[in-house]
Amino acid sequence: MTVHDEASTDEQGHELRRVMGPGLLLLFIVGDILGTGVYALTGQVAAEVGGAAWLPFLVAFAVALLTAFSYLELVTKYPQAAGAALYVHKAFGIHLVTFMIAFAVMSSGITSASTAARAFASNLATGIGWEAGDGGILLVALGFMALVAAVNLRGVSESVKANVVLTLVELSGLALVIVVGLWVIAGGDADWGRVVAFDTPEDKNVFLAVTTATSLAFFAMVGFEDSVNMAEECKDPHRIFPRMMLTGLGIAGLIYVLVAICAVAIVPVGELADTDTPLVLVVERGAPDFPVDDVLPFISMFAVANSALINMMMASRLLYGMARQDVLPRSLGKVSRRRTPYTAIAFTTLLSFALIAYVSYASEDAVAVLGGTTSLLLLAVFAVVNVAVLVLRRDRVDRDHFRTRTPVALLGAVSCLYLVTPLSGRDGQQYEVAGLLLLVGLVLSVPVYLHRRRQGERMELRDPEDIPPHEID
Repeated sequence: MTVHDEASTDEQGHELRRVMGPGLLLLFIVGDILGTGVYALTGQVAAEVGGAAWLPFLVAFAVALLTAFSYLELVTKYPQAAGAALYVHKAFGIHLVTFMIAFAVMSSGITSASTAARAFASNLATGIGWEAGDGGILLVALGFMALVAAVNLRGVSESVKANVVLTLVELSGLALVIVVGLWVIAGGDADWGRVVAFDTPEDKNVFLAVTTATSLAFFAMVGFEDSVNMAEECKDPHRIFPRMMLTGLGIAGLIYVLVAICAVAIVPVGELADTDTPLVLVVERGAPDFPVDDVLPFISMFAVANSALINMMMASRLLYGMARQDVLPRSLGKVSRRRTPYTAIAFTTLLSFALIAYVSYASEDAVAVLGGTTSLLLLAVFAVVNVAVLVLRRDRVDRDHFRTRTPVALLGAVSCLYLVTPLSGRDGQQYEVAGLLLLVGLVLSVPVYLHRRRQGERMELRDPEDIPPHEID
């Protein structure tokens, strides 16, 4: 795999502002990957495989890395907003498939952000000692999402600056867990036997247990793909994307493996699996004198806040990009005087309100179900993207770009597809939620398609230079 550098210039009349250089892009990617998953799912991953909880995170990293190479070829070849939906439409040109891919990616982002909002409210209540009921938690979560929308509307520069602060805070929480874990290990008080011990459920062999745990752990690795939706707001994307995406994935994978090793070396697997705050328990056990109850809930709160902000930025930019391509209604492509896609932001925020209300009253284990549903939707998208990159080899472009090897893309498609199927041991409730979301998308696609047919418009993607500027309010 080789990368060819090429200076890129901004198109005349470009509607989004290019503010992200290599440093901000790296923090965006790391901040998006690290977040709700590692803070909430470590115990559940350990419940599937025992002390070898680091292995599913490592496998998830490997699967994500295979797909990242395909994304790198596509984003450097087509540096436009819309991400996977754009690539699939260029590859296959089928409106319904494009719409469903876009809706799946958008749904995964909004579902993840909505779950993060709920977790934010719960951590806030714990941190300040407020015994809030379901109604209070719901109101705080809705208020939090409104605040995320306000930051997003303010502009990408402000959103990215907020991401930098939140990323540094969530990194400090994970660093605390690692430091405490290494301190205990160095003192000889850790149980290294648990780190390499497999303890699988009675109805699963080791392989099935690992793939089941990987389907959960993959939720912690998603996020790198969000960055491609920010391509039109990056400086020189052809040059910086490959290095920053691979570096960000490597940093996140290393942190996850270290956190998992420290967690199971200090706390027995059964106790990790029985708590909703496994990393808090690790610090409590490893450093009893540390005021963990006064610190980690707020760090966790900032971590999930970062996940929500980045996912909502991704979802709004995805809708904006597809509206510019006339795959979605053009009204979603309007931008404000601050050059932010305000109608797309409003639409995704309203959807998040509905999902937060649903999560609050319809599920007892929202994090696991919605986290698994998020990874299910994205793994299906990743499988299609890995095929699309090979189909698009027939499309030649005038710019140099990253190129992945064909066997890597094929292996990425097969591994993602396997983790989508029930053969991987995935919980059936995740298929129910994903099916309902895609059904909504299917229903919404019908009027969009009929409207385009009545207008006599063909569903063909255009180059950015050929797209007239959308209305600026």
